[in-house]
Amino acid sequence: MSFQAYLDNIHTKTGKSPEDFKKLGEQKGFLQKGALASGVQAGQIVAWLKEEYALGHGHAMAIYALFTGKKA
Repeated sequence: MSFQAYLDNIHTKTGKSPEDFKKLGEQKGFLQKGALASGVQAGQIVAWLKEEYALGHGHAMAIYALFTGKKA
């Protein structure tokens, strides 16, 4: 599955776009000025996304990749 396909599936499941998740990440303190905040680890973001949005591990990691600027 391509990175874009992951993002498309996440949008279909949650109704939230990548930009929405970036805003939510800022509100949660995972991002600061659009960049991953110091000390934030993938596991924290994955746990949040699994709990609040019922995303699977791969989809949650796609959001982490979005936050870090790295594409899966």
